[in-house]
Amino acid sequence: MFQITFVHWVYVIFVIVILAMMLMRKEIVIPCILGIAVIGLAATGSLTDSIIGTFNSMVYAGKDLLNVILLISCIVAMSKVMEDTGANELMVRPFTGIVNRPGTAFWVTGLVMLIASWLFWPSPATALVGIVLLPVALKAGLPAVGAAVAMNLFGHGIGLSSDYVIQGAPTITAQAAGIEPSDVMISGIPLILVMGVVTTIMAYIMLKKDMAEGNIENSQTDTVFFKQTTHIDGISKFGAVIVPLAFLVDVAIMLIYGLNGDTATALIGGTAVGVLILISAVKYKNKALEKVIDYLKDGFIFAFQIFGPVIPIAAFFYLGELSPMTAVFGNVLPVGSMGILSDVGLAISQSIRINRPIAAICEMLVGGVTGLDGSGFSGMSLAGSVAKIFGTSIQGDIGVLAALGQIGAIWVGGGTLIPWAVIPVAAIAGIKPIDLVKRNFLPVTVGLITTTITAMFLI
Repeated sequence: MFQITFVHWVYVIFVIVILAMMLMRKEIVIPCILGIAVIGLAATGSLTDSIIGTFNSMVYAGKDLLNVILLISCIVAMSKVMEDTGANELMVRPFTGIVNRPGTAFWVTGLVMLIASWLFWPSPATALVGIVLLPVALKAGLPAVGAAVAMNLFGHGIGLSSDYVIQGAPTITAQAAGIEPSDVMISGIPLILVMGVVTTIMAYIMLKKDMAEGNIENSQTDTVFFKQTTHIDGISKFGAVIVPLAFLVDVAIMLIYGLNGDTATALIGGTAVGVLILISAVKYKNKALEKVIDYLKDGFIFAFQIFGPVIPIAAFFYLGELSPMTAVFGNVLPVGSMGILSDVGLAISQSIRINRPIAAICEMLVGGVTGLDGSGFSGMSLAGSVAKIFGTSIQGDIGVLAALGQIGAIWVGGGTLIPWAVIPVAAIAGIKPIDLVKRNFLPVTVGLITTTITAMFLI
């Protein structure tokens, strides 16, 4: 069995400090870097290894986030050529009669994102929905941050935590809990509904209030995906046709071959590069070679502006997992450790006397704590195992507990509350990840509390 060590306590203390600073709306890059260094010093006892590990932890995080960085770079590069040709404006026009108000834009964007996330998972869904519906939402008067909230809550929140089509999440949770995936999905329906309804309605009400009070700029130009142009010609029409057609073909390929996750993300990114080259060749002809490079530069500059501050944050929280910690600092955790966050989550579950309300609270805490690494999926096995222990102990519904832990892990880490977990949505919308997290924080927290209370009556 593992034991809680000084390294665990150092990590937990820095997590508390970082979360407190986030609540105070302060930047958290420096505390995260200091946290990595202090954890390294506590783990290895060597100042040199601590300094080396601080850099290597950021290298590890950068490698892990590279596919998302590349995807955003390719999408933004493609959006630049669409902007220069006027194709983006033409793409918006067919939808303006239907999605013509901010409220409509919020709910339509969210529901489309939910369906796409069920089919392909949130990362590729974010690119697809961002390309097509984000300009429409902005044209309708929904601020970029409002569109980002809708996409994030419906996709990375409701869609990923339910996962009714691909069933990756409930399968992992159910295997650890010793039940069938269908038990997790069926038992989780009322919890998913409560979490989704409370969170999205509260977020929408807060958004409308801030818009009415002028606390959010209601601008159509605060994202790279919508800039008006007065120059419309045949090339504009070509781009407006080829872009949706290319991504519709991607959707068909994903459905036919069952592509999802990283594979579907790669398909979207590769298609974006192909479309960029094709439109550039038609518009610039023999100058296309140089123009494509310029667009790709713009895409990478934009992506690294978004990701630059987030990589050190991700590097700190990744150390909560066993693999990154071992890769950066070596075998410094006790034998039997499952990683700092999993160890802490299990310690919580073992240190409290269990009844139904306590079981629900602990299950949510375990899921939420393990979700702090920003994965969402890394803690689901533990959430399932704890659900089995709790459910057996109180003779309650293991499926409800497993679904509750799954919701906690994914809503926190999969995610809506961890800055680098929301990067794809934030980057597509052209806003800071930390700003999206701040706007999500209160609705998601209230939703998690309400869902936990609901689970107490269902166990």
